[in-house]
Amino acid sequence: MKVQNSALFQEMQSMASEVGRGNSINNLPTQTQPTSSAQFGDLLTNALDTVNGLQQEAKQKVTALEMGDRSVSLADVMIASQKSSVAFEATVQVRNKLVEAYKEIMNMPV
Repeated sequence: MKVQNSALFQEMQSMASEVGRGNSINNLPTQTQPTSSAQFGDLLTNALDTVNGLQQEAKQKVTALEMGDRSVSLADVMIASQKSSVAFEATVQVRNKLVEAYKEIMNMPV
């Protein structure tokens, strides 16, 4: 299996490098000690934490809008919801590619 450099893959790589540098897109907690060579597990954990943060932010905005908070607009809620949806879908696609690669490796003759 060969991973293609698609736009989604490139975007995910840039997001992973931003997480590795400790830069946060949505002011989520950053790493205390950025490392020069991040391990795959660390990158995966950081990516999942970012997706979780986006989902929690969207949920908070939806709740605030439902409670009648005038500081939260419908546009803000929809944008946060779509951000979390796109991040989750990208995570699912990465998982699917990892499972596909694992299955291909397991089917290789020894």
